[in-house]
Amino acid sequence: MLNKLWKVVTATGLILSSLFTIPTAQAKSKDNEQPERILYIPHDNRPISNKQTAEVIKKLGYEVIVPPNDILGSRDDLGNPEKLWEWLELTTEKDKTIKAAVISSDSMLYGSLVGSRKHEYDEHTLTNRTAKFKDFRKEHKKLPLYVFGSIMRTPRTGAASGHEEPEYYRSYGADIFRYTELKDKKEVEGLSRREKKEFEFLEKLIPSKALSDWMGRRSKNFNASKKLIDLAKSDTFDYLLLGRDDNAPYSQTHLESRHLQEYGRDLGKTKYQAIAGIDEVGMIMLTRAINDRTKNVPFVYVKYNWGRGGDTIPAYSDEKISESIDSAITATGSVKVPSPERANIVLTVNTNPNGQTYEASVPINDGKDREGTKYFADVVSDYVSKGYKVAIADIAFANGADNALMEQLRDRGLLFKVHAYGGWNTATNSTGFVLSTGILANKMSDEAIDDLLVTRYLDDWAYQANVRNIIARQLTWLRGDGWYGDLNGKKDAVGERTTKMLTNFVDNNLPPFEGNEKLLVTFPWDRMFESDILRGDEAAEEIEKNTPHIRSSAAVKK
Repeated sequence: MLNKLWKVVTATGLILSSLFTIPTAQAKSKDNEQPERILYIPHDNRPISNKQTAEVIKKLGYEVIVPPNDILGSRDDLGNPEKLWEWLELTTEKDKTIKAAVISSDSMLYGSLVGSRKHEYDEHTLTNRTAKFKDFRKEHKKLPLYVFGSIMRTPRTGAASGHEEPEYYRSYGADIFRYTELKDKKEVEGLSRREKKEFEFLEKLIPSKALSDWMGRRSKNFNASKKLIDLAKSDTFDYLLLGRDDNAPYSQTHLESRHLQEYGRDLGKTKYQAIAGIDEVGMIMLTRAINDRTKNVPFVYVKYNWGRGGDTIPAYSDEKISESIDSAITATGSVKVPSPERANIVLTVNTNPNGQTYEASVPINDGKDREGTKYFADVVSDYVSKGYKVAIADIAFANGADNALMEQLRDRGLLFKVHAYGGWNTATNSTGFVLSTGILANKMSDEAIDDLLVTRYLDDWAYQANVRNIIARQLTWLRGDGWYGDLNGKKDAVGERTTKMLTNFVDNNLPPFEGNEKLLVTFPWDRMFESDILRGDEAAEEIEKNTPHIRSSAAVKK
Protein backbone atom coordinates (compact mmCIF):
# COMPACT_ATOMS: atom_id res chain seq x y z
CA MET A 1 0.00 0.00 0.00
CA LEU A 2 1.24 3.48 -0.74
CA ASN A 3 1.71 5.81 2.17
CA LYS A 4 -0.99 8.41 2.42
CA LEU A 5 1.75 10.99 2.03
CA TRP A 6 1.16 10.51 -1.69
CA LYS A 7 -2.25 12.09 -1.14
CA VAL A 8 -3.08 15.71 -0.55
CA VAL A 9 -5.91 15.42 1.92
CA THR A 10 -7.69 18.71 2.40
CA ALA A 11 -11.19 20.00 2.28
CA THR A 12 -10.14 23.51 1.34
CA GLY A 13 -11.78 24.72 -1.82
CA LEU A 14 -14.54 22.11 -1.93
CA ILE A 15 -17.81 24.01 -1.58
CA LEU A 16 -20.70 21.67 -2.31
CA SER A 17 -24.01 23.03 -3.44
CA SER A 18 -26.77 22.92 -0.84
CA LEU A 19 -29.20 21.80 -3.51
CA PHE A 20 -28.09 18.18 -3.22
CA THR A 21 -26.89 15.90 -0.46
CA ILE A 22 -23.97 13.71 -1.47
CA PRO A 23 -24.23 10.53 0.62
CA THR A 24 -21.55 7.91 0.98
CA ALA A 25 -21.97 4.60 -0.77
CA GLN A 26 -24.26 2.15 1.01
CA ALA A 27 -22.58 -1.03 -0.16
CA LYS A 28 -23.68 -3.03 2.89
CA SER A 29 -27.10 -4.58 3.25
CA LYS A 30 -28.94 -3.19 6.29
CA ASP A 31 -30.36 -6.62 7.10
CA ASN A 32 -27.21 -8.70 7.50
CA GLU A 33 -24.30 -6.32 6.80
CA GLN A 34 -23.33 -8.40 3.77
CA PRO A 35 -22.10 -6.56 0.66
CA GLU A 36 -24.85 -5.41 -1.64
CA ARG A 37 -24.89 -7.26 -4.94
CA ILE A 38 -25.03 -5.85 -8.46
CA LEU A 39 -25.51 -8.10 -11.48
CA TYR A 40 -23.36 -7.20 -14.49
CA ILE A 41 -23.31 -8.80 -17.93
CA PRO A 42 -20.49 -7.27 -20.01
CA HIS A 43 -20.35 -7.31 -23.80
CA ASP A 44 -17.43 -9.78 -23.80
CA ASN A 45 -14.73 -11.22 -21.56
CA ARG A 46 -11.88 -8.81 -22.32
CA PRO A 47 -10.24 -7.60 -19.09
CA ILE A 48 -11.30 -3.97 -19.61
CA SER A 49 -14.92 -4.92 -20.37
CA ASN A 50 -15.27 -7.46 -17.60
CA LYS A 51 -12.62 -7.76 -14.89
CA GLN A 52 -11.33 -4.17 -14.72
CA THR A 53 -14.79 -2.62 -14.87
CA ALA A 54 -16.11 -4.90 -12.13
CA GLU A 55 -13.04 -4.16 -10.02
CA VAL A 56 -13.93 -0.45 -9.81
CA ILE A 57 -17.34 -1.32 -8.39
CA LYS A 58 -15.87 -3.86 -5.96
CA LYS A 59 -13.63 -1.13 -4.53
CA LEU A 60 -16.82 0.50 -3.22
CA GLY A 61 -17.66 -2.63 -1.26
CA TYR A 62 -20.21 -4.10 -3.65
CA GLU A 63 -20.22 -7.69 -4.83
CA VAL A 64 -20.41 -7.83 -8.62
CA ILE A 65 -22.05 -10.94 -10.06
CA VAL A 66 -20.92 -11.76 -13.60
CA PRO A 67 -21.64 -14.78 -15.83
CA PRO A 68 -19.11 -17.60 -16.11
CA ASN A 69 -16.30 -16.70 -18.48
CA ASP A 70 -17.08 -19.60 -20.81
CA ILE A 71 -20.51 -18.25 -21.81
CA LEU A 72 -19.28 -14.72 -22.43
CA GLY A 73 -18.05 -13.81 -25.88
CA SER A 74 -14.35 -14.04 -26.61
CA ARG A 75 -12.16 -13.62 -29.66
CA ASP A 76 -12.80 -17.14 -30.93
CA ASP A 77 -16.29 -17.64 -29.49
CA LEU A 78 -18.99 -15.11 -30.38
CA GLY A 79 -20.87 -16.00 -27.19
CA ASN A 80 -24.10 -17.80 -26.40
CA PRO A 81 -27.23 -15.63 -25.96
CA GLU A 82 -29.46 -18.56 -24.94
CA LYS A 83 -27.11 -19.60 -22.14
CA LEU A 84 -26.77 -15.99 -21.00
CA TRP A 85 -30.55 -15.60 -20.79
CA GLU A 86 -30.75 -18.86 -18.88
CA TRP A 87 -28.01 -17.73 -16.49
CA LEU A 88 -29.72 -14.35 -15.97
CA GLU A 89 -33.10 -15.91 -15.22
CA LEU A 90 -31.69 -18.54 -12.86
CA THR A 91 -29.46 -16.08 -11.02
CA THR A 92 -32.17 -13.50 -10.43
CA GLU A 93 -34.69 -16.18 -9.48
CA LYS A 94 -32.41 -17.67 -6.83
CA ASP A 95 -31.00 -14.40 -5.51
CA LYS A 96 -33.57 -11.79 -4.49
CA THR A 97 -30.93 -9.59 -2.83
CA ILE A 98 -29.56 -8.20 -6.12
CA LYS A 99 -29.98 -4.41 -6.05
CA ALA A 100 -29.51 -3.59 -9.75
CA ALA A 101 -28.84 -5.27 -13.09
CA VAL A 102 -26.56 -3.72 -15.73
CA ILE A 103 -26.77 -5.73 -18.93
CA SER A 104 -25.21 -5.65 -22.39
CA SER A 105 -27.89 -6.03 -25.06
CA ASP A 106 -25.17 -7.13 -27.50
CA SER A 107 -24.51 -10.17 -25.31
CA MET A 108 -28.19 -10.99 -24.91
CA LEU A 109 -29.05 -10.55 -28.62
CA TYR A 110 -25.89 -11.57 -30.50
CA GLY A 111 -23.65 -13.20 -27.89
CA SER A 112 -21.08 -10.40 -27.67
CA LEU A 113 -19.88 -7.13 -29.14
CA VAL A 114 -17.94 -8.95 -31.86
CA GLY A 115 -20.96 -11.21 -32.31
CA SER A 116 -23.03 -8.16 -33.22
CA ARG A 117 -20.72 -7.66 -36.21
CA LYS A 118 -20.56 -11.26 -37.42
CA HIS A 119 -23.77 -13.03 -36.38
CA GLU A 120 -26.05 -14.90 -38.75
CA TYR A 121 -29.25 -14.63 -36.70
CA ASP A 122 -32.47 -13.81 -38.55
CA GLU A 123 -34.69 -10.91 -37.59
CA HIS A 124 -37.32 -13.18 -36.02
CA THR A 125 -34.76 -14.59 -33.58
CA LEU A 126 -33.51 -11.13 -32.66
CA THR A 127 -37.07 -9.87 -32.13
CA ASN A 128 -37.80 -12.76 -29.76
CA ARG A 129 -34.62 -12.15 -27.78
CA THR A 130 -35.37 -8.45 -27.51
CA ALA A 131 -38.85 -9.27 -26.19
CA LYS A 132 -37.26 -11.29 -23.38
CA PHE A 133 -36.29 -8.00 -21.72
CA LYS A 134 -39.99 -7.21 -21.37
CA ASP A 135 -40.65 -10.65 -19.89
CA PHE A 136 -37.73 -10.17 -17.51
CA ARG A 137 -39.16 -6.83 -16.36
CA LYS A 138 -42.54 -8.44 -15.62
CA GLU A 139 -40.84 -11.03 -13.42
CA HIS A 140 -38.67 -8.46 -11.64
CA LYS A 141 -40.76 -5.32 -11.40
CA LYS A 142 -38.70 -3.67 -8.68
CA LEU A 143 -35.21 -4.53 -9.91
CA PRO A 144 -33.51 -1.48 -11.48
CA LEU A 145 -32.52 -2.46 -15.02
CA TYR A 146 -29.84 -0.63 -17.02
CA VAL A 147 -29.14 -1.78 -20.57
CA PHE A 148 -26.31 -0.76 -22.87
CA GLY A 149 -25.66 -1.77 -26.46
CA SER A 150 -23.79 -0.79 -29.60
CA ILE A 151 -24.58 0.79 -32.92
CA MET A 152 -22.51 -1.33 -35.28
CA ARG A 153 -19.16 0.27 -36.04
CA THR A 154 -17.69 1.28 -39.40
CA PRO A 155 -13.89 0.79 -39.36
CA ARG A 156 -11.99 2.92 -41.86
CA THR A 157 -9.99 -0.01 -43.23
CA GLY A 158 -9.73 -3.77 -43.07
CA ALA A 159 -6.59 -3.43 -40.95
CA ALA A 160 -8.40 -1.12 -38.53
CA SER A 161 -11.11 -3.75 -38.04
CA GLY A 162 -8.69 -6.01 -36.20
CA HIS A 163 -10.23 -9.14 -37.75
CA GLU A 164 -13.45 -8.45 -35.82
CA GLU A 165 -15.49 -7.99 -39.00
CA PRO A 166 -16.44 -10.60 -41.62
CA GLU A 167 -13.51 -11.82 -43.73
CA TYR A 168 -14.39 -9.71 -46.77
CA TYR A 169 -13.84 -6.53 -44.76
CA ARG A 170 -10.10 -7.17 -44.89
CA SER A 171 -10.20 -6.69 -48.65
CA TYR A 172 -13.00 -4.15 -49.06
CA GLY A 173 -13.11 -2.38 -45.69
CA ALA A 174 -11.79 0.95 -46.96
CA ASP A 175 -14.21 0.88 -49.90
CA ILE A 176 -17.16 0.01 -47.65
CA PHE A 177 -16.24 2.81 -45.28
CA ARG A 178 -16.03 5.34 -48.10
CA TYR A 179 -19.31 4.09 -49.57
CA THR A 180 -21.14 4.68 -46.28
CA GLU A 181 -19.31 7.97 -45.73
CA LEU A 182 -20.80 9.24 -48.97
CA LYS A 183 -24.17 7.68 -48.15
CA ASP A 184 -24.31 9.60 -44.87
CA LYS A 185 -23.09 12.83 -46.42
CA LYS A 186 -25.73 12.52 -49.14
CA GLU A 187 -28.45 12.63 -46.48
CA VAL A 188 -26.94 15.49 -44.50
CA GLU A 189 -25.69 17.95 -47.10
CA GLY A 190 -25.75 16.30 -50.51
CA LEU A 191 -22.95 15.13 -52.81
CA SER A 192 -20.95 16.92 -55.46
CA ARG A 193 -21.01 15.61 -59.02
CA ARG A 194 -17.65 13.92 -58.49
CA GLU A 195 -18.83 12.32 -55.23
CA LYS A 196 -21.96 11.00 -56.94
CA LYS A 197 -19.82 9.29 -59.55
CA GLU A 198 -17.55 7.87 -56.84
CA PHE A 199 -20.59 6.53 -54.98
CA GLU A 200 -21.87 4.79 -58.10
CA PHE A 201 -18.41 3.38 -58.79
CA LEU A 202 -18.11 1.95 -55.27
CA GLU A 203 -21.51 0.28 -55.59
CA LYS A 204 -20.13 -1.61 -58.57
CA LEU A 205 -16.67 -2.20 -57.13
CA ILE A 206 -17.69 -3.78 -53.81
CA PRO A 207 -18.92 -7.37 -54.36
CA SER A 208 -22.70 -7.31 -54.07
CA LYS A 209 -22.67 -10.37 -51.81
CA ALA A 210 -20.31 -8.69 -49.35
CA LEU A 211 -22.18 -5.38 -49.35
CA SER A 212 -25.52 -7.15 -49.01
CA ASP A 213 -24.26 -9.20 -46.06
CA TRP A 214 -22.79 -6.20 -44.27
CA MET A 215 -25.72 -3.86 -44.85
CA GLY A 216 -28.22 -6.65 -44.16
CA ARG A 217 -26.71 -7.34 -40.74
CA ARG A 218 -26.70 -3.62 -40.01
CA SER A 219 -30.38 -3.42 -40.91
CA LYS A 220 -31.24 -6.21 -38.47
CA ASN A 221 -29.16 -4.60 -35.73
CA PHE A 222 -30.73 -1.20 -36.42
CA ASN A 223 -34.23 -2.65 -36.11
CA ALA A 224 -33.24 -4.39 -32.88
CA SER A 225 -32.00 -1.05 -31.52
CA LYS A 226 -35.35 0.53 -32.37
CA LYS A 227 -37.10 -2.22 -30.42
CA LEU A 228 -34.83 -1.53 -27.45
CA ILE A 229 -35.83 2.13 -27.65
CA ASP A 230 -39.48 1.05 -27.70
CA LEU A 231 -38.83 -0.88 -24.49
CA ALA A 232 -37.28 2.22 -22.94
CA LYS A 233 -40.41 4.14 -23.92
CA SER A 234 -42.54 1.56 -22.08
CA ASP A 235 -40.33 1.88 -18.95
CA THR A 236 -38.90 -1.63 -19.30
CA PHE A 237 -35.46 -0.08 -18.67
CA ASP A 238 -34.42 2.45 -16.09
CA TYR A 239 -31.90 3.67 -18.66
CA LEU A 240 -30.84 2.70 -22.18
CA LEU A 241 -27.44 3.69 -23.53
CA LEU A 242 -26.35 2.92 -27.10
CA GLY A 243 -22.71 3.51 -27.99
CA ARG A 244 -21.24 4.02 -31.43
CA ASP A 245 -17.78 2.52 -31.76
CA ASP A 246 -14.97 3.29 -34.27
CA ASN A 247 -16.92 6.10 -35.82
CA ALA A 248 -16.36 9.12 -38.06
CA PRO A 249 -18.21 12.39 -38.76
CA TYR A 250 -19.66 10.74 -41.87
CA SER A 251 -20.19 6.97 -41.79
CA GLN A 252 -22.92 4.36 -41.60
CA THR A 253 -22.56 4.37 -37.82
CA HIS A 254 -23.15 8.12 -37.71
CA LEU A 255 -26.10 7.80 -40.08
CA GLU A 256 -27.79 5.14 -37.96
CA SER A 257 -27.09 7.04 -34.76
CA ARG A 258 -28.80 10.12 -36.16
CA HIS A 259 -31.90 8.11 -37.03
CA LEU A 260 -31.97 6.31 -33.68
CA GLN A 261 -31.53 9.57 -31.80
CA GLU A 262 -34.51 10.97 -33.65
CA TYR A 263 -36.52 7.78 -33.03
CA GLY A 264 -35.94 8.11 -29.28
CA ARG A 265 -36.19 11.90 -29.18
CA ASP A 266 -39.32 11.91 -27.00
CA LEU A 267 -37.52 9.99 -24.26
CA GLY A 268 -35.02 12.70 -23.43
CA LYS A 269 -31.52 12.19 -22.08
CA THR A 270 -32.81 11.15 -18.67
CA LYS A 271 -33.98 7.82 -20.15
CA TYR A 272 -31.99 7.20 -23.33
CA GLN A 273 -28.90 8.37 -25.18
CA ALA A 274 -26.84 7.35 -28.18
CA ILE A 275 -23.25 8.41 -27.49
CA ALA A 276 -19.81 8.12 -29.07
CA GLY A 277 -17.82 5.13 -27.78
CA ILE A 278 -18.69 1.62 -26.64
CA ASP A 279 -16.10 -0.15 -24.45
CA GLU A 280 -16.68 2.32 -21.60
CA VAL A 281 -20.49 2.26 -21.55
CA GLY A 282 -20.72 -0.68 -19.15
CA MET A 283 -18.70 1.37 -16.65
CA ILE A 284 -20.93 4.39 -17.25
CA MET A 285 -24.11 2.40 -16.64
CA LEU A 286 -22.75 0.80 -13.47
CA THR A 287 -21.94 4.30 -12.22
CA ARG A 288 -25.47 5.45 -12.93
CA ALA A 289 -26.89 2.39 -11.17
CA ILE A 290 -24.87 3.20 -8.04
CA ASN A 291 -25.71 6.91 -8.16
CA ASP A 292 -29.40 6.04 -8.44
CA ARG A 293 -29.06 3.48 -5.66
CA THR A 294 -27.42 5.97 -3.28
CA LYS A 295 -29.53 8.94 -4.48
CA ASN A 296 -26.29 10.67 -5.40
CA VAL A 297 -26.07 13.49 -7.96
CA PRO A 298 -22.35 14.23 -8.38
CA PHE A 299 -21.18 17.59 -9.68
CA VAL A 300 -18.49 17.50 -12.37
CA TYR A 301 -16.28 20.34 -13.57
CA VAL A 302 -14.38 19.83 -16.85
CA LYS A 303 -11.12 21.57 -17.72
CA TYR A 304 -9.41 21.08 -21.12
CA ASN A 305 -5.85 21.71 -22.19
CA TRP A 306 -5.33 24.98 -24.02
CA GLY A 307 -5.84 25.24 -27.79
CA ARG A 308 -8.68 23.38 -29.48
CA GLY A 309 -9.56 21.73 -26.18
CA GLY A 310 -13.19 20.68 -26.08
CA ASP A 311 -13.60 21.40 -29.80
CA THR A 312 -11.22 18.53 -30.61
CA ILE A 313 -12.86 15.83 -32.73
CA PRO A 314 -10.76 12.81 -31.74
CA ALA A 315 -9.80 9.91 -33.97
CA TYR A 316 -12.47 7.17 -33.97
CA SER A 317 -15.21 9.66 -33.13
CA ASP A 318 -17.78 11.73 -35.00
CA GLU A 319 -18.22 14.67 -32.63
CA LYS A 320 -16.39 17.17 -30.44
CA ILE A 321 -14.95 15.61 -27.31
CA SER A 322 -16.83 18.18 -25.21
CA GLU A 323 -20.11 16.80 -26.54
CA SER A 324 -19.05 13.23 -25.75
CA ILE A 325 -18.03 14.15 -22.21
CA ASP A 326 -21.22 16.13 -21.59
CA SER A 327 -23.27 13.13 -22.76
CA ALA A 328 -21.32 10.78 -20.50
CA ILE A 329 -21.82 13.07 -17.50
CA THR A 330 -25.57 12.99 -18.09
CA ALA A 331 -25.56 9.22 -18.57
CA THR A 332 -23.85 8.66 -15.21
CA GLY A 333 -26.61 10.65 -13.51
CA SER A 334 -24.26 13.53 -12.77
CA VAL A 335 -24.44 17.27 -13.42
CA LYS A 336 -21.85 19.47 -15.09
CA VAL A 337 -21.04 22.63 -13.14
CA PRO A 338 -19.35 25.85 -14.32
CA SER A 339 -16.72 26.12 -11.58
CA PRO A 340 -14.44 23.73 -9.69
CA GLU A 341 -15.52 25.12 -6.32
CA ARG A 342 -18.88 23.35 -6.64
CA ALA A 343 -17.51 20.12 -8.10
CA ASN A 344 -17.20 16.71 -6.49
CA ILE A 345 -14.70 15.79 -9.20
CA VAL A 346 -12.60 17.93 -11.54
CA LEU A 347 -12.12 16.15 -14.88
CA THR A 348 -8.99 17.45 -16.59
CA VAL A 349 -8.71 16.52 -20.27
CA ASN A 350 -5.31 16.28 -21.94
CA THR A 351 -5.81 17.18 -25.61
CA ASN A 352 -3.22 18.39 -28.10
CA PRO A 353 -3.48 22.16 -28.66
CA ASN A 354 -3.74 21.60 -32.44
CA GLY A 355 -6.81 19.39 -32.01
CA GLN A 356 -5.14 16.30 -33.46
CA THR A 357 -5.25 12.80 -31.94
CA TYR A 358 -2.21 10.64 -32.64
CA GLU A 359 -1.56 6.95 -32.04
CA ALA A 360 0.48 6.20 -28.93
CA SER A 361 2.93 4.23 -31.07
CA VAL A 362 4.11 7.23 -33.14
CA PRO A 363 7.67 8.58 -32.65
CA ILE A 364 6.54 11.91 -31.14
CA ASN A 365 5.25 10.03 -28.08
CA ASP A 366 8.83 9.74 -26.86
CA GLY A 367 8.46 11.46 -23.50
CA LYS A 368 9.79 14.83 -24.61
CA ASP A 369 7.63 17.79 -23.70
CA ARG A 370 5.41 19.00 -26.51
CA GLU A 371 3.28 22.09 -26.88
CA GLY A 372 0.77 22.05 -24.03
CA THR A 373 2.50 19.42 -21.86
CA LYS A 374 3.79 21.64 -19.07
CA TYR A 375 0.69 23.83 -19.17
CA PHE A 376 -1.57 20.84 -18.61
CA ALA A 377 0.67 19.45 -15.86
CA ASP A 378 0.49 22.88 -14.22
CA VAL A 379 -3.31 22.73 -14.40
CA VAL A 380 -3.38 19.34 -12.68
CA SER A 381 -0.85 20.49 -10.07
CA ASP A 382 -2.83 23.64 -9.33
CA TYR A 383 -6.12 21.80 -8.80
CA VAL A 384 -4.47 19.17 -6.63
CA SER A 385 -2.74 21.78 -4.47
CA LYS A 386 -6.09 23.49 -3.89
CA GLY A 387 -7.55 20.26 -2.59
CA TYR A 388 -9.81 19.39 -5.49
CA LYS A 389 -10.39 15.76 -6.40
CA VAL A 390 -8.85 15.47 -9.85
CA ALA A 391 -9.32 12.90 -12.61
CA ILE A 392 -7.17 12.89 -15.75
CA ALA A 393 -8.52 11.90 -19.15
CA ASP A 394 -5.34 11.44 -21.18
CA ILE A 395 -6.48 11.56 -24.83
CA ALA A 396 -3.69 13.33 -26.70
CA PHE A 397 -2.90 9.88 -28.08
CA ALA A 398 -5.22 6.99 -28.86
CA ASN A 399 -4.41 3.51 -27.55
CA GLY A 400 -2.01 4.57 -24.86
CA ALA A 401 -0.78 7.27 -22.51
CA ASP A 402 1.00 10.53 -23.32
CA ASN A 403 4.56 9.75 -22.20
CA ALA A 404 5.52 13.42 -21.85
CA LEU A 405 2.60 14.08 -19.55
CA MET A 406 3.20 10.94 -17.49
CA GLU A 407 6.83 11.89 -16.94
CA GLN A 408 5.75 15.34 -15.79
CA LEU A 409 3.27 13.80 -13.35
CA ARG A 410 5.92 11.36 -12.12
CA ASP A 411 8.61 14.01 -11.65
CA ARG A 412 6.19 16.34 -9.85
CA GLY A 413 4.99 13.59 -7.50
CA LEU A 414 1.42 13.80 -8.81
CA LEU A 415 0.81 10.22 -9.95
CA PHE A 416 -0.86 9.25 -6.67
CA LYS A 417 -2.31 12.61 -5.74
CA VAL A 418 -5.01 12.41 -8.40
CA HIS A 419 -8.19 10.36 -7.90
CA ALA A 420 -8.48 8.68 -11.32
CA TYR A 421 -6.62 8.32 -14.60
CA GLY A 422 -7.45 6.87 -18.01
CA GLY A 423 -5.67 6.78 -21.36
CA TRP A 424 -6.20 3.27 -22.67
CA ASN A 425 -8.01 3.21 -26.02
CA THR A 426 -10.10 5.69 -28.01
CA ALA A 427 -10.68 9.14 -26.57
CA THR A 428 -14.26 8.39 -25.59
CA ASN A 429 -13.28 5.04 -24.07
CA SER A 430 -10.82 6.86 -21.82
CA THR A 431 -13.00 9.87 -20.94
CA GLY A 432 -16.08 7.79 -20.12
CA PHE A 433 -14.15 5.29 -18.02
CA VAL A 434 -12.12 7.82 -16.05
CA LEU A 435 -15.14 10.08 -15.54
CA SER A 436 -17.04 7.19 -13.99
CA THR A 437 -14.08 6.04 -11.91
CA GLY A 438 -13.49 9.59 -10.67
CA ILE A 439 -17.13 9.99 -9.65
CA LEU A 440 -17.09 6.72 -7.73
CA ALA A 441 -13.65 7.39 -6.22
CA ASN A 442 -15.26 10.02 -3.99
CA LYS A 443 -16.64 7.10 -1.95
CA MET A 444 -13.45 4.99 -1.90
CA SER A 445 -10.58 4.64 0.52
CA ASP A 446 -7.15 5.99 -0.38
CA GLU A 447 -5.92 2.42 -0.72
CA ALA A 448 -8.66 1.57 -3.23
CA ILE A 449 -7.96 4.68 -5.29
CA ASP A 450 -4.23 3.92 -5.38
CA ASP A 451 -4.87 0.34 -6.46
CA LEU A 452 -7.06 1.44 -9.38
CA LEU A 453 -4.46 4.01 -10.40
CA VAL A 454 -1.78 1.31 -10.46
CA THR A 455 -3.95 -0.80 -12.78
CA ARG A 456 -4.29 2.05 -15.23
CA TYR A 457 -0.63 3.06 -15.07
CA LEU A 458 0.49 -0.51 -15.71
CA ASP A 459 -1.92 -0.94 -18.61
CA ASP A 460 -2.26 2.49 -20.26
CA TRP A 461 1.21 3.88 -19.63
CA ALA A 462 3.62 0.99 -19.14
CA TYR A 463 2.13 -1.58 -21.51
CA GLN A 464 0.13 0.24 -24.16
CA ALA A 465 2.25 3.34 -24.68
CA ASN A 466 5.67 1.69 -24.25
CA VAL A 467 6.24 -2.03 -23.79
CA ARG A 468 3.70 -3.15 -26.39
CA ASN A 469 5.27 -1.01 -29.11
CA ILE A 470 8.78 -2.27 -28.39
CA ILE A 471 7.72 -5.91 -28.34
CA ALA A 472 5.71 -5.44 -31.55
CA ARG A 473 8.90 -4.36 -33.31
CA GLN A 474 10.74 -7.41 -31.96
CA LEU A 475 8.15 -10.00 -32.94
CA THR A 476 9.99 -11.26 -36.01
CA TRP A 477 12.94 -12.54 -33.99
CA LEU A 478 11.03 -13.99 -31.04
CA ARG A 479 10.64 -17.76 -31.15
CA GLY A 480 7.52 -19.37 -32.59
CA ASP A 481 5.03 -18.60 -35.35
CA GLY A 482 2.58 -15.74 -34.99
CA TRP A 483 2.09 -12.00 -35.39
CA TYR A 484 0.67 -9.00 -33.52
CA GLY A 485 -2.98 -9.91 -34.17
CA ASP A 486 -2.58 -13.67 -33.61
CA LEU A 487 0.30 -14.55 -31.31
CA ASN A 488 -0.18 -18.29 -31.74
CA GLY A 489 3.19 -20.02 -31.16
CA LYS A 490 4.86 -16.76 -30.08
CA LYS A 491 2.53 -16.30 -27.12
CA ASP A 492 4.87 -17.71 -24.45
CA ALA A 493 7.91 -15.84 -25.73
CA VAL A 494 5.95 -12.57 -25.97
CA GLY A 495 4.54 -13.08 -22.48
CA GLU A 496 7.98 -13.73 -21.05
CA ARG A 497 9.61 -10.70 -22.64
CA THR A 498 6.64 -8.41 -21.97
CA THR A 499 6.59 -9.35 -18.28
CA LYS A 500 10.30 -8.62 -17.90
CA MET A 501 10.05 -5.28 -19.69
CA LEU A 502 6.97 -4.27 -17.71
CA THR A 503 8.74 -5.12 -14.45
CA ASN A 504 11.67 -2.94 -15.45
CA PHE A 505 9.33 -0.10 -16.37
CA VAL A 506 7.64 -0.31 -12.97
CA ASP A 507 11.01 -0.27 -11.17
CA ASN A 508 11.99 2.90 -13.02
CA ASN A 509 8.73 4.83 -12.90
CA LEU A 510 6.46 3.83 -10.01
CA PRO A 511 6.99 3.95 -6.25
CA PRO A 512 6.98 0.69 -4.26
CA PHE A 513 3.47 -0.69 -4.19
CA GLU A 514 2.13 -3.91 -2.74
CA GLY A 515 1.58 -6.46 -5.52
CA ASN A 516 4.06 -5.00 -7.98
CA GLU A 517 6.81 -7.30 -6.70
CA LYS A 518 5.19 -10.08 -8.75
CA LEU A 519 3.91 -9.36 -12.25
CA LEU A 520 2.70 -11.60 -15.05
CA VAL A 521 1.40 -10.44 -18.43
CA THR A 522 -1.01 -12.69 -20.32
CA PHE A 523 -2.92 -12.27 -23.57
CA PRO A 524 -6.47 -13.62 -23.16
CA TRP A 525 -7.45 -12.80 -26.76
CA ASP A 526 -4.18 -14.19 -28.15
CA ARG A 527 -3.18 -10.83 -29.57
CA MET A 528 -1.10 -7.89 -28.39
CA PHE A 529 -3.79 -5.24 -28.65
CA GLU A 530 -4.91 -5.90 -25.08
CA SER A 531 -3.28 -7.72 -22.19
CA ASP A 532 -4.19 -8.91 -18.71
CA ILE A 533 -1.60 -7.74 -16.19
CA LEU A 534 -1.67 -9.88 -13.07
CA ARG A 535 -0.14 -8.62 -9.84
CA GLY A 536 0.88 -10.05 -6.50
CA ASP A 537 -0.97 -13.14 -5.32
CA GLU A 538 -3.00 -13.33 -8.53
CA ALA A 539 0.21 -13.49 -10.57
CA ALA A 540 1.75 -16.03 -8.20
CA GLU A 541 -1.31 -18.29 -8.41
CA GLU A 542 -1.33 -18.14 -12.20
CA ILE A 543 2.38 -18.93 -12.32
CA GLU A 544 1.96 -21.86 -9.93
CA LYS A 545 -0.92 -23.52 -11.75
CA ASN A 546 0.57 -23.23 -15.22
CA THR A 547 3.27 -25.25 -16.87
CA PRO A 548 6.93 -24.97 -15.81
CA HIS A 549 7.93 -23.02 -18.93
CA ILE A 550 5.41 -20.29 -18.08
CA ARG A 551 6.43 -20.41 -14.42
CA SER A 552 10.07 -19.84 -15.30
CA SER A 553 9.24 -17.10 -17.79
CA ALA A 554 7.52 -14.84 -15.29
CA ALA A 555 9.59 -11.99 -13.99
CA VAL A 556 9.33 -12.30 -10.22
CA LYS A 557 11.41 -9.81 -8.33
CA LYS A 558 13.31 -11.22 -5.39
